[in-house]
Amino acid sequence: MLEELGAEYRTKSINIGKDEQFSDEFIAISPNNKIPAIIDHDSNSGEPVKMFESGAILIYLAEKFNKFLPSGGTDRYTTIQWLMFQMGGAGPIFGQVHHFLRAAPEPVPYAINRFGKETARLYGVLDNRLADSEFLSKDYSIADIATFPWVARHEWHKIKLADYPNVSRWYEMISGRKGVQKGMAVPFLN
Repeated sequence: MLEELGAEYRTKSINIGKDEQFSDEFIAISPNNKIPAIIDHDSNSGEPVKMFESGAILIYLAEKFNKFLPSGGTDRYTTIQWLMFQMGGAGPIFGQVHHFLRAAPEPVPYAINRFGKETARLYGVLDNRLADSEFLSKDYSIADIATFPWVARHEWHKIKLADYPNVSRWYEMISGRKGVQKGMAVPFLN
Protein backbone atom coordinates (compact mmCIF):
# COMPACT_ATOMS: atom_id res chain seq x y z
CA MET A 1 0.00 0.00 0.00
CA LEU A 2 2.74 2.44 0.90
CA GLU A 3 4.54 1.81 -2.40
CA GLU A 4 1.28 2.15 -4.34
CA LEU A 5 0.70 5.49 -2.59
CA GLY A 6 4.23 6.70 -3.24
CA ALA A 7 4.42 7.47 0.48
CA GLU A 8 7.68 7.93 2.33
CA TYR A 9 8.22 5.29 4.99
CA ARG A 10 10.83 3.29 6.77
CA THR A 11 10.56 -0.25 8.01
CA LYS A 12 11.58 -1.97 11.20
CA SER A 13 11.81 -5.74 11.08
CA ILE A 14 10.11 -7.70 13.83
CA ASN A 15 11.67 -11.14 14.10
CA ILE A 16 8.77 -13.37 15.11
CA GLY A 17 11.18 -16.32 15.23
CA LYS A 18 12.84 -14.58 18.18
CA ASP A 19 9.51 -13.50 19.74
CA GLU A 20 10.21 -9.78 19.17
CA GLN A 21 6.45 -9.29 18.71
CA PHE A 22 6.09 -9.81 22.46
CA SER A 23 8.37 -6.91 23.40
CA ASP A 24 6.83 -4.07 25.39
CA GLU A 25 7.89 -1.66 22.63
CA PHE A 26 5.98 -3.58 19.95
CA ILE A 27 2.92 -4.30 22.14
CA ALA A 28 2.62 -0.54 22.70
CA ILE A 29 1.92 -0.30 18.95
CA SER A 30 0.19 -3.64 18.37
CA PRO A 31 -1.57 -4.87 21.55
CA ASN A 32 -2.40 -8.17 19.83
CA ASN A 33 1.35 -8.63 19.13
CA LYS A 34 0.76 -9.31 15.44
CA ILE A 35 2.35 -7.80 12.36
CA PRO A 36 1.88 -5.48 10.53
CA ALA A 37 1.69 -2.34 12.62
CA ILE A 38 2.54 1.25 11.79
CA ILE A 39 3.17 4.56 13.42
CA ASP A 40 2.25 7.55 11.26
CA HIS A 41 4.44 10.41 12.45
CA ASP A 42 2.94 12.70 9.78
CA SER A 43 -0.73 12.19 10.55
CA ASN A 44 -3.40 14.70 9.62
CA SER A 45 -4.06 15.27 13.34
CA GLY A 46 -0.50 16.43 13.96
CA GLU A 47 0.07 13.69 16.54
CA PRO A 48 1.57 10.26 15.85
CA VAL A 49 -1.06 7.63 15.07
CA LYS A 50 -0.38 4.00 15.98
CA MET A 51 -2.26 1.42 13.93
CA PHE A 52 -2.44 -2.36 14.07
CA GLU A 53 -4.47 -4.93 12.06
CA SER A 54 -3.80 -4.82 8.34
CA GLY A 55 -7.39 -4.00 7.34
CA ALA A 56 -7.53 -1.04 9.73
CA ILE A 57 -4.14 0.14 8.47
CA LEU A 58 -5.33 -0.04 4.86
CA ILE A 59 -8.53 1.88 5.59
CA TYR A 60 -6.56 4.51 7.53
CA LEU A 61 -4.03 5.00 4.72
CA ALA A 62 -6.70 4.96 2.00
CA GLU A 63 -8.63 7.68 3.79
CA LYS A 64 -5.53 9.72 4.60
CA PHE A 65 -4.33 9.70 0.96
CA ASN A 66 -7.83 9.52 -0.57
CA LYS A 67 -6.84 6.56 -2.75
CA PHE A 68 -7.90 2.94 -3.21
CA LEU A 69 -11.14 3.27 -1.20
CA PRO A 70 -14.11 5.12 -2.69
CA SER A 71 -15.38 7.89 -0.42
CA GLY A 72 -19.00 6.77 -0.63
CA GLY A 73 -21.67 4.79 -2.38
CA THR A 74 -21.94 1.16 -3.34
CA ASP A 75 -18.32 0.92 -4.51
CA ARG A 76 -17.07 1.86 -1.03
CA TYR A 77 -19.08 -0.93 0.58
CA THR A 78 -18.13 -3.43 -2.10
CA THR A 79 -14.48 -2.63 -1.36
CA ILE A 80 -15.00 -2.99 2.39
CA GLN A 81 -16.85 -6.30 1.92
CA TRP A 82 -13.98 -7.79 -0.08
CA LEU A 83 -11.46 -6.40 2.41
CA MET A 84 -13.42 -8.18 5.17
CA PHE A 85 -13.46 -11.35 3.04
CA GLN A 86 -9.67 -11.28 3.20
CA MET A 87 -9.55 -10.33 6.88
CA GLY A 88 -12.11 -12.90 8.07
CA GLY A 89 -11.70 -15.68 5.51
CA ALA A 90 -8.76 -15.81 3.13
CA GLY A 91 -6.11 -14.52 5.55
CA PRO A 92 -6.94 -16.73 8.53
CA ILE A 93 -7.68 -19.88 6.51
CA PHE A 94 -4.69 -19.53 4.21
CA GLY A 95 -2.60 -18.90 7.32
CA GLN A 96 -3.79 -22.19 8.81
CA VAL A 97 -2.86 -23.99 5.58
CA HIS A 98 0.59 -22.37 5.80
CA HIS A 99 0.99 -23.61 9.34
CA PHE A 100 -0.19 -27.18 8.85
CA LEU A 101 1.66 -27.69 5.55
CA ARG A 102 4.87 -25.83 6.39
CA ALA A 103 5.40 -25.37 10.13
CA ALA A 104 3.58 -28.05 12.11
CA PRO A 105 6.08 -30.35 13.83
CA GLU A 106 4.21 -33.37 12.48
CA PRO A 107 1.48 -33.84 9.87
CA VAL A 108 -2.09 -33.41 11.11
CA PRO A 109 -4.17 -34.98 8.32
CA TYR A 110 -7.52 -33.71 9.61
CA ALA A 111 -6.30 -30.09 9.73
CA ILE A 112 -4.53 -30.34 6.38
CA ASN A 113 -7.71 -31.72 4.79
CA ARG A 114 -10.09 -29.27 6.48
CA PHE A 115 -8.09 -26.11 5.80
CA GLY A 116 -7.07 -27.34 2.34
CA LYS A 117 -10.72 -27.79 1.33
CA GLU A 118 -11.68 -24.41 2.75
CA THR A 119 -8.77 -22.78 0.93
CA ALA A 120 -9.94 -24.28 -2.36
CA ARG A 121 -13.48 -23.07 -1.63
CA LEU A 122 -12.24 -19.52 -0.95
CA TYR A 123 -10.23 -19.53 -4.18
CA GLY A 124 -13.50 -20.50 -5.87
CA VAL A 125 -15.27 -17.54 -4.27
CA LEU A 126 -12.50 -15.25 -5.55
CA ASP A 127 -12.67 -16.82 -8.99
CA ASN A 128 -16.44 -16.30 -9.18
CA ARG A 129 -16.10 -12.66 -8.14
CA LEU A 130 -13.30 -12.02 -10.62
CA ALA A 131 -15.37 -13.58 -13.42
CA ASP A 132 -17.61 -10.51 -13.17
CA SER A 133 -15.09 -7.84 -12.24
CA GLU A 134 -11.54 -6.93 -13.21
CA PHE A 135 -10.76 -6.29 -9.54
CA LEU A 136 -12.39 -7.30 -6.27
CA SER A 137 -14.20 -3.96 -6.30
CA LYS A 138 -14.99 -1.77 -9.29
CA ASP A 139 -11.41 -0.42 -9.40
CA TYR A 140 -8.08 -1.51 -7.90
CA SER A 141 -8.52 -1.07 -4.16
CA ILE A 142 -7.40 -1.94 -0.66
CA ALA A 143 -9.30 -5.22 -1.09
CA ASP A 144 -6.91 -6.24 -3.88
CA ILE A 145 -3.92 -4.93 -1.93
CA ALA A 146 -4.90 -7.01 1.12
CA THR A 147 -5.68 -10.19 -0.80
CA PHE A 148 -2.82 -10.27 -3.29
CA PRO A 149 0.01 -11.24 -0.87
CA TRP A 150 -1.99 -14.27 0.28
CA VAL A 151 -2.67 -15.41 -3.29
CA ALA A 152 1.02 -14.81 -4.07
CA ARG A 153 1.66 -17.79 -1.77
CA HIS A 154 -0.69 -20.06 -3.73
CA GLU A 155 2.05 -22.69 -4.01
CA TRP A 156 2.20 -22.82 -0.21
CA HIS A 157 -1.53 -23.62 -0.28
CA LYS A 158 -1.01 -26.37 -2.89
CA ILE A 159 -3.29 -24.40 -5.20
CA LYS A 160 -2.82 -24.40 -8.97
CA LEU A 161 -3.86 -21.00 -10.28
CA ALA A 162 -4.68 -22.64 -13.63
CA ASP A 163 -7.67 -24.20 -11.83
CA TYR A 164 -8.92 -20.66 -11.09
CA PRO A 165 -8.52 -18.77 -14.39
CA ASN A 166 -10.04 -15.51 -13.16
CA VAL A 167 -7.81 -15.46 -10.07
CA SER A 168 -4.87 -16.28 -12.34
CA ARG A 169 -5.68 -13.33 -14.65
CA TRP A 170 -6.08 -10.98 -11.65
CA TYR A 171 -2.87 -12.28 -10.07
CA GLU A 172 -0.84 -11.72 -13.25
CA MET A 173 -2.27 -8.25 -13.73
CA ILE A 174 -1.54 -7.16 -10.16
CA SER A 175 1.89 -8.82 -10.21
CA GLY A 176 2.81 -6.40 -13.00
CA ARG A 177 2.15 -3.27 -10.92
CA LYS A 178 5.39 -1.48 -10.01
CA GLY A 179 4.15 -0.59 -6.52
CA VAL A 180 3.24 -4.21 -5.85
CA GLN A 181 6.62 -5.43 -7.07
CA LYS A 182 8.45 -2.95 -4.84
CA GLY A 183 6.20 -3.67 -1.85
CA MET A 184 6.52 -7.43 -2.15
CA ALA A 185 10.33 -7.06 -2.14
CA VAL A 186 10.45 -5.04 1.11
CA PRO A 187 10.48 -8.00 3.55
CA PHE A 188 13.49 -9.42 1.73
CA LEU A 189 15.41 -6.14 1.93
CA ASN A 190 15.46 -6.10 5.74
